Amino acid sequence: MKMLTQDEAKRICDNVMGLSKADECRVQISGSQRGNVRYARNSVSTAGLVQNTQLTVSVAFGKRQGTASVNEFDDKSLEKAVRRAEEVARLAPENPEFLPAVKGQLYKPSSTFSAATAAIDPEYRASVAGASIEMARKKGLVAAGFFSDTTGFETVANSNGVFGYQTLTNLGFTVTTRTEDGLGSGWVTRSANDAARLDAREASEIAIEKALTSVNAKAIEPGRYTVILEPAATSEIIGRMFGAFDARQADEGRSFLSKKGGGNRLGEKLFDEQVNLWADPWNPDVPVLGWDNASMLARERTDVIKGGKIASLDYTPYWAEKQGKRATGRHGNMIMSGGGKSTEELIASTKKGVLVTRTWYIRMVDPQSLLLTGLTRDGTFYIENGKIKHPIKNFRFNESPVSMLNNIEELGKPVVIGGDEVRYQMMIPPMKVRDFNFTSLSDAV
Repeated sequence: MKMLTQDEAKRICDNVMGLSKADECRVQISGSQRGNVRYARNSVSTAGLVQNTQLTVSVAFGKRQGTASVNEFDDKSLEKAVRRAEEVARLAPENPEFLPAVKGQLYKPSSTFSAATAAIDPEYRASVAGASIEMARKKGLVAAGFFSDTTGFETVANSNGVFGYQTLTNLGFTVTTRTEDGLGSGWVTRSANDAARLDAREASEIAIEKALTSVNAKAIEPGRYTVILEPAATSEIIGRMFGAFDARQADEGRSFLSKKGGGNRLGEKLFDEQVNLWADPWNPDVPVLGWDNASMLARERTDVIKGGKIASLDYTPYWAEKQGKRATGRHGNMIMSGGGKSTEELIASTKKGVLVTRTWYIRMVDPQSLLLTGLTRDGTFYIENGKIKHPIKNFRFNESPVSMLNNIEELGKPVVIGGDEVRYQMMIPPMKVRDFNFTSLSDAV
């Protein structure tokens, strides 16, 4: 893939907008190079490099909209895409919620690009897989994992003079390590935008230790327990809550933030006062684009929950205009404050409880209360008198992140959690939570 420079991207956007005969035109260009290596049963199974650059043009005649995409950038292909978008717009019904393209947006750049990540090559990817496999083999274990790295750019522009361009990098690593008989399993995930912040060997060591210590798991009765959720387990549960801060859903009675009789619960204390959650595109650990691709609105640092109170809601441009509010770009990351303790230190302060490495296969039970159901796996342990006493069989749980964040006993040190995507990241602490609801045993390992 040829990475388009800012000047090249702007020239293409200007060309596309100049070709359009519509009332307005919006352009987005995304380019990426994604490398990966996958291994299973201590052997590399696939490796690849996928490159793509795509342009999407959206036009409007009044309230009629049309969109077309193309991955060829010669003049003929660009004009064909514009004409196709205009053809679709003329045939489309009017959109009653249509609003004109935004104006006057200034995008403050964020540190989303790392030269070290952009320099990753097949040899680097092979070394990550090779080291993980060799470490597992020496312990008589079987490893399976996936390492991926992304280098790319994003461009947005519209006929009202808005333009944004930014380069991006990100990488992700997950590994599962199991005993030969399949009775012990350990798992770990890592994410970063800078390769200098990834220690794949350290991650593999954790998965190996979990696999070795999770053998001969004992069954304990389901019920409500004090749990220590590692950050990856935490993120899978509370991550389901982030999309529920939409103001329209709340105002229309469709979310946990809806108030009986109408309206929303902005300003109400719904969580433990230790809960502080915010979005910040310029956070050096989880930087994201300075704009929201969907609306082209600039992002801002925004408190979402402060001292347990709902501090803000997300307003789309349409709903903001309808409600007399101000719209900003949708959040690209979520950051939750914590303390200074490690997971091990949280364990040491626990008289009796359960350590959860991972939560998975999570499904929504009740959108109104955000009640979720899911399973633990890849290392679940019983804690007694500040120490891990023995591994235990996995559970199914029924729990809401709303209830969970009301039952916090202590928060640990936040860590970066995410995948290989560059558009959404989280920084979440490990948590000690009381009365976590395990409903039944699971045979999963």
